[in-house]
Amino acid sequence: MSFLSFLVFSPLIGILLLLFVPRTKENTIKFLGVLATLPALVMALIAFFQYRRGFDLTQLQESADWIAFKNPIAYGDLFTIKYELGVDGLSLVLVLLTAVVAALAAIASIHIKKEWKGYFMLFLILEVGMLGVFSAGNLVLFFLFFEVTLIPTFFLIGKWGYFEKEKAAFSFLIYNGLGSAILLIVLIVLFARTGTSNIEVLRSLMASDAPQLVAPISEGLKMGLFIALMIAFGVKLPILPLHSWMVKVHVQAPPSVVMIHSGILLKIGAYGIIRFGLGIFPEQFAKVAGLIALLGVINLLYGAFLAFIQDDLKKVLAYSSISHMGIVLIGLGALNESGIQGAIFQVVSHGLISALLFFLVSVLYERTQTTEIQNLGGMAKGMPITAGFLLAAGMASLGLPGMSGFVSEFMSFVGLFKEMPVLAAVGAIGIIITAVYLLRAILNITYGLAHREWVGTTDMQPLEYVPAVVLTAFIVLIGVAPNLLGEPIQATIEVLMHGIGG
Repeated sequence: MSFLSFLVFSPLIGILLLLFVPRTKENTIKFLGVLATLPALVMALIAFFQYRRGFDLTQLQESADWIAFKNPIAYGDLFTIKYELGVDGLSLVLVLLTAVVAALAAIASIHIKKEWKGYFMLFLILEVGMLGVFSAGNLVLFFLFFEVTLIPTFFLIGKWGYFEKEKAAFSFLIYNGLGSAILLIVLIVLFARTGTSNIEVLRSLMASDAPQLVAPISEGLKMGLFIALMIAFGVKLPILPLHSWMVKVHVQAPPSVVMIHSGILLKIGAYGIIRFGLGIFPEQFAKVAGLIALLGVINLLYGAFLAFIQDDLKKVLAYSSISHMGIVLIGLGALNESGIQGAIFQVVSHGLISALLFFLVSVLYERTQTTEIQNLGGMAKGMPITAGFLLAAGMASLGLPGMSGFVSEFMSFVGLFKEMPVLAAVGAIGIIITAVYLLRAILNITYGLAHREWVGTTDMQPLEYVPAVVLTAFIVLIGVAPNLLGEPIQATIEVLMHGIGG
């Protein structure tokens, strides 16, 4: 098994080992569940640092015959689906983000109370799907891995969530299932018209003035396929008004699962828009760039306003995620290098920040059995270390200079101010509201009026320091040394800019 295949499927080793462990051996199950996430993390780190030293990522590409729907004499390589894995700077960064968040979410799963064995088996299947999505070299494999993420997430929400967990799980499945159905239609049409599902080949064909196609693709059909892709991935991101399911998941799913959902699964939507929407249909993207930027501003303002009026910390963070995903759309809609770079930074930055925030939610809920802001007032008296991490995470989320959130928001808005200054000025109001609702929520929790006795409340335990310290370190590292992320994604940005004529 080659490097990428082993990286993607390494969590399956943990599943095989868990099959032979009795359900009553909880400590062994926990240990194996966490341990199974480490091979992918180590390999992702090795690949990332090797790439920064000049390693050619094309050497990691894999290709093997898989499915053929044709007569080889008549069609040659057309209508052949291969098992293809490969990464570039963008996808490698997201593979690393996935491996980091998955490993830390596995540690955060110590707060799960029941049926450890089933939980970790589903968790590891979900990790395989996420790693595969960002490593897939063709649309068919991408779609299959995308589907792999749906079922375990459904059960993780529905089985281990809170009071309305079944409703949240079915809402997740219905919305994302409809998005998958739309994506499948696009995949089938592209395959039927071009004879290939390879992402790079499709990008070249769509960019060519005289593409060699099996059947013609009119400009109208291209626009229709592009809009369908935007809807499919807009559900995942989510783009207003396709967002209601996400709020339910953030509130009802266990925090360790929300770390994965907010930190990684939402980013599949952004990755799809960048890789397929902007990458395969650059002309169509350019035609509606203004609308995409407008949707981004609406997302930003809508999420910020609703976050401001919430009294539950999980709801504040849920609407905050909607708002921050608007910054991704703002950067992409700017359609220049600054904006696209800011959008990608926002994908990574929000993945880290949201994972940290929801981990801290799990620490608080474990000790208080509530996430109501009013009932958490005065937390700094009994849990000063947790309060410090919560304050740091909030500062990162509102874009404090020196943290990753500032870099992503700054570049996205610089890009939009270059192209649409009036719209950017309106969107900047959302940044102000973001600071208001985050400071309101976090200061009320840490230093607000106490409605409970905090004396004697246990602060962070040794194992809980690991996710908090690691995520905070990454957030600060990207904030003070953004080139650590900027250099690996530069080649991808240049390809995207070339596609739109930049």
